Amino acid sequence: MSKASAPRWPKLVFNLVGFEAGWLLCVLGGSWVALATGLVLIGGHLRFIARPGEWRLLAGFAGLGLLLDGSLTLLGGFDFSGHTQLFGLLPLWFWMLWPLFATLLAHSLTWLWRLPWLAAVAGAVSGPLSYYGGGVLAGVSLAPWLLPVQALIWGLLCYLLARNAQRLELVSNG
Repeated sequence: MSKASAPRWPKLVFNLVGFEAGWLLCVLGGSWVALATGLVLIGGHLRFIARPGEWRLLAGFAGLGLLLDGSLTLLGGFDFSGHTQLFGLLPLWFWMLWPLFATLLAHSLTWLWRLPWLAAVAGAVSGPLSYYGGGVLAGVSLAPWLLPVQALIWGLLCYLLARNAQRLELVSNG
């Protein structure tokens, strides 16, 4: 069996399990664990799974996370008391979740981008649930208004990803 026709499912399973393990390690382990976890998982992703140039997507999501969640922090959405914050905005472990999530976009989540309405609903539901669960596990307080705002942000973000999936190379052209 040629490499081109080899089954992709082992890489997809590794991609999904790697993200879930990384999310849990970042949330429970704090910033030093997140740094090590991020380096290993993102490095492994870029070396063994990523498409050429995919590093730009991961870097873009790292910046987007700092912008969006940093802004929400400045507005009082998160209370990171007891957590050292990167650039005075976000703890490293919290910020690391953004590039880790981006590792899923062109791999485990490819199927989702073909259905923009479902992508919007999935983002609007799973985004806030992730923040809520992470907040509970890590002892981060969330403002009452934050989860509805996160639902709007993640619903819109996933919808835009789906609408631009071809241009962003999140789905194959074939």
